[in-house]
Amino acid sequence: MAAEAAQRGHSSSHGSPGGKRLLWLSFMALGVVYGDIGTSPLYALKECFAHVGIRAGEAAEPEVFGILSLVFWALIAVVTVKYLMIILRADNNGEGGVLALGALISRTRPRRAKAALVGVGLFGAALLYGDGIITPAITVLSAFELRPSFPAVPCALLVLTALFVIQSRGTARVAKLFGPVMVVWFLVLAVLGGRQILLYPHVLAALNPWWGLRFLLAHGTVGFTTLGVVFLVVTGAEALYADMGHFGPKPIRMAWLLVVLPALGLNYFGQGALVLEHPEAVDHPFFALAPEWFQIPLFVLSVLASMIASQAVISGTFSLTRQAIQLGYAPRMRVVHTSAEEIGQIYIPEINWMLMAATLGLVLGFRSSSELASAYGVAVTTTMLITTVLFCVVARAHFGWRRRTAVLVTVPFLLVDLAFFGANISKLGGGAWVPLAVGLSVYVMMSTWQRGRALLAERLRATLPSIEEFIRVVQHDRVQRVPGKAIFLTGSSDLAPPSLLHNLKHNQIVHAEVAFLTIETEDVPRVGEEHRAEVRALGDGFYKVTARYGFMEDPSVPEVLLACAKQGMDFPLEQVSFFLSRQRFLPRHQKAMGLWRQRIFSLLTRNTLGATAYFRIPPGQVVELGSQVQF
Repeated sequence: MAAEAAQRGHSSSHGSPGGKRLLWLSFMALGVVYGDIGTSPLYALKECFAHVGIRAGEAAEPEVFGILSLVFWALIAVVTVKYLMIILRADNNGEGGVLALGALISRTRPRRAKAALVGVGLFGAALLYGDGIITPAITVLSAFELRPSFPAVPCALLVLTALFVIQSRGTARVAKLFGPVMVVWFLVLAVLGGRQILLYPHVLAALNPWWGLRFLLAHGTVGFTTLGVVFLVVTGAEALYADMGHFGPKPIRMAWLLVVLPALGLNYFGQGALVLEHPEAVDHPFFALAPEWFQIPLFVLSVLASMIASQAVISGTFSLTRQAIQLGYAPRMRVVHTSAEEIGQIYIPEINWMLMAATLGLVLGFRSSSELASAYGVAVTTTMLITTVLFCVVARAHFGWRRRTAVLVTVPFLLVDLAFFGANISKLGGGAWVPLAVGLSVYVMMSTWQRGRALLAERLRATLPSIEEFIRVVQHDRVQRVPGKAIFLTGSSDLAPPSLLHNLKHNQIVHAEVAFLTIETEDVPRVGEEHRAEVRALGDGFYKVTARYGFMEDPSVPEVLLACAKQGMDFPLEQVSFFLSRQRFLPRHQKAMGLWRQRIFSLLTRNTLGATAYFRIPPGQVVELGSQVQF
């Protein structure tokens, strides 16, 4: 019922925009949503040609046509049809992404099946952290490689360091430039590619999918593994789905169909036409498209576009982390809002510095975009595969599709995903294990945190009395009541919190007015203000308060108290004492969780952000009471 109420209280912030609003959102989506996929022309075709073995002066028409055909139809099948036409239908009250799909599933599936599917979705989300470190590295490095006279690695390290350092200052002002810069970028892509196509129009024959099929049949294993490199052109598709909540599906579709897809198609075919006419350009086909007088401006624009693509991925990782915290998959961290106008612009220091260290380490370790390309793909293709499977379940449960319809729609995409996944698996020995290892590490920590919290809650439920039992004890034993108002935060709305029991045990008193506050995260993005807080008077000065927030919101106790005042519970913030429980976890050998995972959980528990800061409680009014707990 709570989730249903929360759902009724939420409405998409974008709805179905039209007119100037639609144009504006589509314009902004170019910078945020399509930064990653829009910078793929910097390196994607170059790596495809290198993988097949096409060298300077040796360009062959069947190979070039085959690669161009695979690239074009990958954009159509994966981005246009799968994500824009199908997957974007599966939104959780306007929000997209693997975690949003998992939240939808958690409301409908049987308990055992739900746990397995949500776990799969969590693994897919964790893999996106691998994408979050490799995308900035490969895009920025490939931009600097356009000018051989530049020391690419030092320059990339400098730009990436600056990019991560400025995150704490927010990107509100810089973000306003994203749209204009990316409009210029896509315009340049289209003009450069279109100009070359006019000189060699025969290249458009590669639009025929037969060329792609012929290439795969003629090249055997090499042809199949080439799919792993072709995949570079669609690596931003999963981020496109995750960013749906910022703009809505309609502007994202409009930006793709009117601007992004035409620009990418023209540029890729233009690069292919150039290589066929001038085989010596095969090593840097993108840069060779530009006339001599435009190469310096193109270099500057490429660096800016690569920074925008990196920023979009970094911001997306922050957003994903906040969702994970709110849904109980990650320990509390400090979330800083960097814009007073845009709620989605946040900064998480711990994630920022970890991303920075990992990204700089990749640049130093691989030292070229070609080497990084060999590490790209496995993590993202796995997430795409998971998205397809979860969508099939959501289509049945939420759209009311028949099983046959759901299977017929998703199986073709599943086959495409499996083909890309199989082709990318061959890269494991070449560095693809790095983002995969990052994703696996994140998944272990997330699943450990989730499991540990569940076991801890079971342990507390077995040892703590209910709130009603506690009130009866207070009334029966005539415990001394002292003037004042106290709020006890509790993870369960039915159990007396440990801090309350410790306060009674050591101080032998109970305040005249006591509120038990439970803050719950619903599986919807946002909760309407009318459903923010529910107050229940228990009599004798006791209240039970349940506050609800969506997984895209930041909880605030002062805000909750204002909502409670409207329901007759008058607890002015400055007059309240807050009592918090802090458990110290002691690992021990037992079957419920392995000792090594218990140690990870203990480490995460010690380093989680305190409830005082996370829930925005005035620190001068907080009393913390600790206890030691074993599973």
